[in-house]
Amino acid sequence: MTETAVGASFTEDGIAEGEGGVRRAKRRMAPIVPAQNVAGRALVSVIAIMTFLSCLTLGAVTLVRDTAAVWESQISREATIQIKPAEGLDMEASLERAAEIASGFPGITGARIVDREATARLLAPWLGSGLDIDELPVPRLVIVTINEDYPPNFARLGEAITAELPQASLDDHRTWVDRLVTMARTTVTIGIAALALMLTATVLSVVFATRGAMAGNGHIIEVLHFVGAEARFIAREFRRHFLATGMKGAAGGGLAAIAVFIVVSFWSARNLATPQADQATALFGNFAIGLSGYAGVALIVLLVGVLTAATSHATVVAYLTDIETRQTDQG
Repeated sequence: MTETAVGASFTEDGIAEGEGGVRRAKRRMAPIVPAQNVAGRALVSVIAIMTFLSCLTLGAVTLVRDTAAVWESQISREATIQIKPAEGLDMEASLERAAEIASGFPGITGARIVDREATARLLAPWLGSGLDIDELPVPRLVIVTINEDYPPNFARLGEAITAELPQASLDDHRTWVDRLVTMARTTVTIGIAALALMLTATVLSVVFATRGAMAGNGHIIEVLHFVGAEARFIAREFRRHFLATGMKGAAGGGLAAIAVFIVVSFWSARNLATPQADQATALFGNFAIGLSGYAGVALIVLLVGVLTAATSHATVVAYLTDIETRQTDQG
């Protein structure tokens, strides 16, 4: 408790007491920072927007990261045998023979022929529906499943297939998928950097808002400080105010982002029957961020609230320290 020159003192909660404890205030003092004002509502909107964008960025990073992990997993599990059509070639017999050769090779656990209907669906986004595969020089595919623990020698497997089927070639997808994974990792890095910039912008917004609130209530703060109110009490009042403001804005932005994720996931699930959706699903799944993504959104909301409170607290303490320094210099 700090004694003042006017015979009053402040408890740790900032409640005024009369001299000797006889006169105790019957009510707490009015808030130092107004609960509702134009600047406060604007700050809530800014925090909500920044949180919304941060959550969308986090969701995109989560989706790309998960997709990259799936790609890396698939490259270790599958390879493709492609057979090009040629005059006099019995395509169906060649497919069967390629699958037979691959199935008997060490390190291969199975081989599956991509049938006509599946091939037509793969080509539909570019050539339209209702294709007759027999009328087009379209290569046919055999999907080879690889033993992840004991993968085959791809060079020798390719030679074995080409020796018997000159029109066939083995593609292990490594070059193509490695490029996609590198691109995905670059995208994740850029997304994390963008997320950090958004959080930094949020912190700066809170700093300016706190300084604005202190400028508007500076005379009250200085009087409280000079008559004995502890700096931690004044800082706590600002921290409470901006914590509530930050959580309100962050919760609004987080809920809006979750709503967007749910709508996009529902929309993608409803459109899986189209050829375009087949291609998108092959690359990115069903556009669902999963439980880890929603947990990340909750973490962003909490982080924004904590950053808002901590930033306002640090700004107030720095302001009061400056007051004390100026007072010491003048003395």
